[in-house]
Amino acid sequence: MGWRYIAQRSTTGDFLDWDVPFVATTLPKRELSGPGEMRGTIEPEYLRLLSKPDGLPIIGEWATTLYAEYDGHIRWGGLVTSLGFEGQKMNIGCSGYTAYPHGMPYFGSGIQAAVKIKEKWAYDGKDKNHDGYIDHTRPKRKMPKRPKDKVSPRWESFDVVRHIWAHLQSYHGGNLGVTIDGHDSGHLLGASNGEDPWTLNWWDFPDCGDTIDEVMRLAKADYMESHRWDGSKEKVLHHIDLGHKRLGRQRTDLRFAQGENIVEIATPSGQGDEFANTVYALGKGVGRKTAKVRLVRDDKRLRRARVATFKSTANLKLLTEYGQTELSRHSEQITIPSIAIKQHPNAPLGSWCLGDRILVQVEIPWLGELALWHRIMAEEIDPAAGAAILTLARSDHYG
Repeated sequence: MGWRYIAQRSTTGDFLDWDVPFVATTLPKRELSGPGEMRGTIEPEYLRLLSKPDGLPIIGEWATTLYAEYDGHIRWGGLVTSLGFEGQKMNIGCSGYTAYPHGMPYFGSGIQAAVKIKEKWAYDGKDKNHDGYIDHTRPKRKMPKRPKDKVSPRWESFDVVRHIWAHLQSYHGGNLGVTIDGHDSGHLLGASNGEDPWTLNWWDFPDCGDTIDEVMRLAKADYMESHRWDGSKEKVLHHIDLGHKRLGRQRTDLRFAQGENIVEIATPSGQGDEFANTVYALGKGVGRKTAKVRLVRDDKRLRRARVATFKSTANLKLLTEYGQTELSRHSEQITIPSIAIKQHPNAPLGSWCLGDRILVQVEIPWLGELALWHRIMAEEIDPAAGAAILTLARSDHYG
């Protein structure tokens, strides 16, 4: 059958066109902890795509979902987010459903995780001269020890993700039909003693997408969206998989080697201006009271420092973990950004998963033969050509 592109109204789920004359200019790209993308064109102008009974054109920004189907299986799905026109040619840009929360303000109920709650005390204001005794007592009586403040319950990180999606989908015109895994991440927001609270309040103008990314980073976990037909092939199901921490596993059963299944590699390069062997991780606080951790890698190179901010926490242990990850990102000298591979018994197409850690074996001029562990961050698979492009990142960049 090959590729087929299907248009659906995003808000109602009504199918609009079962064979859109879409010509892909990029392969559908699935992304780990991101929406991925698909780009293409329609040319010339097709009368059947101009309008529908609901008054909108079939292909409309933030109104149409496009699916890329191959041999009856949905390989990619997402929202039309940008349109451009050149004569009779329409240029179309699509992003996955997880792009929707980004740029959307949060106006739901407030979340107060691990916030100190100061309770009324009978002796408040009874020691105005701060001498440690109750005012106007004869003989003088010492002030009793103030009871500890209560601390509001901590929130599970994945509960916040589900809460934000439920908030967005509760609005008219906002329900995409997205379902989300129900398990926990194991990471509670804030500190049990109330010294490092985590809050989400609409008056702070939080961005829904940025907040989801923040709590996923705090939990050191991944997510991945998927779209598939239901059993009757009359409805498309949209789901977000939340990893039990990091998605994927180390793949010693697959082989990726130049001259075998790797047909091309993106040119590796050093860090350049991005290089740093010292990282200052800054957390919550103002002025001198800002939480700060310094991480140093002694690599015999000239000292280069950079600052990374993590304003969601003042916990020094967490700041150290985040700083170590940031240090790895900027101090590792060689990363292979992506590889193009062909169908091969060493690693048949689709035998890997996003997030998997693979050993990439290549030969690079001036550097010789290298074998480096990388994580698969995105994939562009073309089943018809028996080829794929894998976007990579050094596996030690992730905690």
